[in-house]
Amino acid sequence: MAGILKRKAALVLALLALLPGCAALFPAQVGTEARLAALPRQLPGLTRPVTIRWNQHLVPWIEAENDTDLAYALGLVHGHLRGAQIEIMRRIARGRLAEMAGPVATDIDHALRILNFGRAGAAVEAAWPAETRAFVTAFLAGLNQVVMHGPRPPEAGLLGLEREPVTAQDMLAVGRVAGTDINWLLLFSLLAERGTPGYETRWARLREAGNGVEPGAGALGALLLGNSRAGSNAVAVDARHSATGGALLASDPHLSLNLPNLWLMVGMRSPGYDVVGMMVPGLPVVGFGRNRHLSWGGTNLRSAASDVFDISRLPPDQLRSRTEEIGQRLWFGARRQVRESPFGPVVSDVPLLATRPGDVLALRWVGHEPTDEITALLRAARARNSTEFRHAFNGFGVSPQNMIWADAEGHVGRIVATVLPRRAGFPNRDPVLDAADPAASAPWQQLWDWRDLPQLTDPAEGILASANENPASWAPGGPPVGFFFSDGDRVARLRALLQARPRLRPEDLAALQADTLAPKAAELAAALLARLEALPGGAPEPTLLARLRGWNGDYAAESEAALVFELLLGRLAPAVAAAQGMRAESGWGYITRFLLRDLDALPNRAALLREAAAQAAPLAAQYRNWGQVHRLRAAHWLVNLPLLGRRFVQASYPAGGSRETPMKSGHGFVSGPHEVSFGSMARHISDMADPDANWFTLWGGQDGWLGSAAFADQVPLWLGRQGIRMPLRPATVAAEFPNVTRLEPAR
Repeated sequence: MAGILKRKAALVLALLALLPGCAALFPAQVGTEARLAALPRQLPGLTRPVTIRWNQHLVPWIEAENDTDLAYALGLVHGHLRGAQIEIMRRIARGRLAEMAGPVATDIDHALRILNFGRAGAAVEAAWPAETRAFVTAFLAGLNQVVMHGPRPPEAGLLGLEREPVTAQDMLAVGRVAGTDINWLLLFSLLAERGTPGYETRWARLREAGNGVEPGAGALGALLLGNSRAGSNAVAVDARHSATGGALLASDPHLSLNLPNLWLMVGMRSPGYDVVGMMVPGLPVVGFGRNRHLSWGGTNLRSAASDVFDISRLPPDQLRSRTEEIGQRLWFGARRQVRESPFGPVVSDVPLLATRPGDVLALRWVGHEPTDEITALLRAARARNSTEFRHAFNGFGVSPQNMIWADAEGHVGRIVATVLPRRAGFPNRDPVLDAADPAASAPWQQLWDWRDLPQLTDPAEGILASANENPASWAPGGPPVGFFFSDGDRVARLRALLQARPRLRPEDLAALQADTLAPKAAELAAALLARLEALPGGAPEPTLLARLRGWNGDYAAESEAALVFELLLGRLAPAVAAAQGMRAESGWGYITRFLLRDLDALPNRAALLREAAAQAAPLAAQYRNWGQVHRLRAAHWLVNLPLLGRRFVQASYPAGGSRETPMKSGHGFVSGPHEVSFGSMARHISDMADPDANWFTLWGGQDGWLGSAAFADQVPLWLGRQGIRMPLRPATVAAEFPNVTRLEPAR
């Protein structure tokens, strides 16, 4: 009954939303000149004139006479290009989705209030140095000039977005959402199984595989995964191995693929800053990019930045409770209880999280500590050498990052940027710790930072590659960092491509970012093919297997073998797991480590192989190649709305890549056409030999305004492996960013 009522409520809300939502459902087409004309020119927050130069893709290059005016202009640009996105992200971070979606989102809001992404915000803001406070204050003033006084975005009516200023606390909460600990989504899926038969075995296998569990918490897990920096590739090449004479760097974040993109491309110059790079909308910092002295990128470390504690034995007076008021669109408000403990919020109260009856569990997270990512990244953008860059990350906490850098002197290096509990190791039988055991919480009394964690400068081979790998793979013997890392396939392929040439060019890094080969896929396919061909009576489905024979693991969109392999894998892996009485895990590390081992241990393996081939054959006959089923969709995130979603799909393209190819395009087990929801979605390449040799591309476009000519105009560039040059020399900027907006202090 409850499910029926929720569906009816969603239908009613969707129909009511049609009334004010026509601007979003049927957006007017707007050219770049009209979008620029809508930007205010006379501004009360400026002290001196500011020049913004734009290219044809609505990428801004801001020139200001002082850092405060630069910050103001940045906020103005963020609000103008991504105002609706920022307002929505702010509401997600604050647990206010029901204000847009109605009662169907109340449980998600309750969960977000419990996780409390703004918990450390007041302490972080109070500790800001004066330079950070001034920059953030000016940035928010520029942003709120648009939010409070600019034209309302098309989504405003559909979602019921009211004007309200963005605060520093909102901004910090958004940053914490972007820094969500990926381990939550893995650990949350295990909590309900604790104590059941097979639980310890499953935990041990997941630890051995290093990944493989599906994200838990349903809609909450999908929301957090889509907005967190959970993936990425980054590589660097020193000057000795560069064909241009300068060190090279390429970075390639992996995030949600809905539009508008979760990055915004910007260039900026003031007395303190001379930078090009990518920024998260609503945050005043460059996440990855380049200044005159360094270029940098990063990948999610996937370290264990959290612990779950069993607090059932704590005295009741150590728990505090508060009532949260949750607004519900087109309905009455709701009240929900939120409990806090000395070990963190009580996450067993999350309505969307399955736990055992009677469990009382708390979450301790680095993101609830007063770490200061804003100051760290502002200082990193101003760094003049690698020493300043490394020390900029004092106090940086979330999301934990493998930071890769290349400098103008030809050097390259990496650091692990985060703070972590000083653990001696990880539990073998159960990830949940006993809060009554003083030894369990002792690691949180003093935290490691980047100075205690692995770092590397100028490796002998002259190259660096990162792809969410375990730091133990390049720094053996270091402190325990985590237990769920990416499989080594991506980083192995990146290193192989970097080592294939004695001297590398930026074009080689562009090809690397679009590479679709997974070495372990070729090995696994050959092993399965050998087992099928060795079956008594000969190989089943010879027409099917002929398409797989000789495959090198390349998931090119045109590949027939990639299609056959994934269809065969999608039938076999769940069958093998079922035969063992276990859950099927679709993580690549789990599959490559356990599938053959488990298959060969089964007495009925021949029957399973034959049945998998028989089931895959008719599916494979329906489709020509991998790209016909593996699709990259250009769609506004409103595609997720009930009933109305399809209005926001612009196009769908055949896609290459897979779970662990350098051009990552995530998916689960395959049975037919599906959309890539997570993977490569921004690209950056810099050549330190030339200040102008910087290229960036977004999946989508710069402008989040529905109907804008720049909403998805970079899609052809992305598909064609082209970049937008972001120069640093003033003369080049003037030539390539010809549209000029002059901002003046209000009279």
